[in-house]
Amino acid sequence: MWFDEFDTPIGVMTMAADPTGLRHVLFPDNKYPPARDTSWRRDAGALREAREQLLAYFAGERQTFDLPLAPTGTAFQVKVWTTLARIPYGRTWSYGDLARHIGEPKAVRAVGAANGRNPLPVILPCHRVIGADGSLTGFGGGLPLKKFLLQHEGRHTPLTLA
Repeated sequence: MWFDEFDTPIGVMTMAADPTGLRHVLFPDNKYPPARDTSWRRDAGALREAREQLLAYFAGERQTFDLPLAPTGTAFQVKVWTTLARIPYGRTWSYGDLARHIGEPKAVRAVGAANGRNPLPVILPCHRVIGADGSLTGFGGGLPLKKFLLQHEGRHTPLTLA
């Protein structure tokens, strides 16, 4: 597993990948950090494209990511995580919306649990999932960071007139 650590507007972030793709995006503080072992090797070159795309996102120059992804989880979790990429930049879905989009409208709690274990936050935008009443709820990087990411996207989303 290759990893790199670099400064971002929210602090030092870590990305990790293996030959199949990006496995982890880690905030300065994480609720569920992966276990690092001796197989993790620092290699900024292996993560150059991922780092550049993430930094372009923070600069307001990128709204989507084009990277090989390799999140590890149950089939249900991976289904939830990959569906996150369908939430438009600058928009939000409720947990119920996400459950409906994966074809499991009654699985709202399970969707919430899977969302909270997303190993690729920002890249797979779990911060765009909010409570049914519009409230900011659980986020692996903490609610202040979720608020920051949503406000960041709001500043860089063009207004459309009907």
